[in-house]
Amino acid sequence: MVSVVKRIQEYNAGRDPQRLRLKYKNMRSDPFTFLRGTCHLFYERLPYSGLMRTAPLAWICGDLHLENFGSYKGDNRLAYFDMNDFDEAMLAPASWELVRFLTSVLIAADGTSATPADTRLLCRSFIDAYANVLTLGKSRWIERDTASGMVGDLLNGLRGRLRSAYLDTRTVRKGTKRTLRVDGKKALPVTDKQRAKVSKFMQKFASEQPNPEFYKVLDVARRIAGTGSLGVDRYVILIQGKGSPDGNFLLDLKQALPSSLTPFLKVAQPKWNSDAQRVVSLQRRCQAVSMAFLQPVMLGKTSYVLRGLQPSEDRVTLKQPHHGANEIQQVMATMGSIVGWAQLRSAGRQGSAIADELIAFGQSKKWKKQLQDAAEACAVQVRKDWQTYCKGYDAGAFEL
Repeated sequence: MVSVVKRIQEYNAGRDPQRLRLKYKNMRSDPFTFLRGTCHLFYERLPYSGLMRTAPLAWICGDLHLENFGSYKGDNRLAYFDMNDFDEAMLAPASWELVRFLTSVLIAADGTSATPADTRLLCRSFIDAYANVLTLGKSRWIERDTASGMVGDLLNGLRGRLRSAYLDTRTVRKGTKRTLRVDGKKALPVTDKQRAKVSKFMQKFASEQPNPEFYKVLDVARRIAGTGSLGVDRYVILIQGKGSPDGNFLLDLKQALPSSLTPFLKVAQPKWNSDAQRVVSLQRRCQAVSMAFLQPVMLGKTSYVLRGLQPSEDRVTLKQPHHGANEIQQVMATMGSIVGWAQLRSAGRQGSAIADELIAFGQSKKWKKQLQDAAEACAVQVRKDWQTYCKGYDAGAFEL
């Protein structure tokens, strides 16, 4: 018998209390946020049998849900729409990725006007698009010129986003100088020790780059972002970039932890130098083009992922009342295609199934209903676990 309260307490032990309080509060708000914050619990609940054991092995992001797709600017300066969070990425049966995503669709539909039939149709749109992509056996990608519908609207809307306006939302400007906006919503203050640690790292990092002055640190804060990773050691860094005030850049520096899938996988994994190397290697492997500055780094003996923060980062919002069923189905199909392309792109690497195995899986029909049934069972369990969590939270079990 899994103790939901105990498992969540154990998993989050040692995290920054200020941000962990935010995580616990957010998870109390609805089952979808709870799902996002308890990836470890989801896989502990997932039975390692049937389709969850027999599906071809693939490189998966591990924490796939509706909000782990988004737009960003690649290191080639073009805007893309793709999976964008690989903290939990591992080699696993391809079905693990699919069942978590479909569970997120079912849970996100709670409290909306969608009927069970509507939601099953959305799930089927995702499954069919994924299977069709595998059957074709060729990976593609979504950029502005190939996007349509709501994703096309999102990418086209990025054209007018200026760096100066983005910086204004995240910093306070006085004359030609900027400092980070420490508002308790996106950033919290650092201690002198934390500032010194990050500044010392960036100084060493800059010395190894072609243009060291670009990476001159102007300010540092603790970053508030995401749900599952809240409380993990994470910073936002304001750097000189191309010059103050509007040529400044923002960087994200986030500690890399072991994947929460590890205890539940019975699949041999590569020997990575660090968890940051795992995260970055698999992100580069699965995405068509990865974002600027993405790389694994070390602060002392601890590994972190360094990447840029951009005005072009955004998500498709599916809960707007003016969005029709056909538009949302199209987004589901786009997401299904992206997952299929990522698995094909990374096929035959360090133990993953070769493309021919994925093609055969896509051509098979028998797993589709099994997957839908598994997702519906998972959604029932998530709702139960959330109710248990709420009772524990209200009783003070998560006070810090």
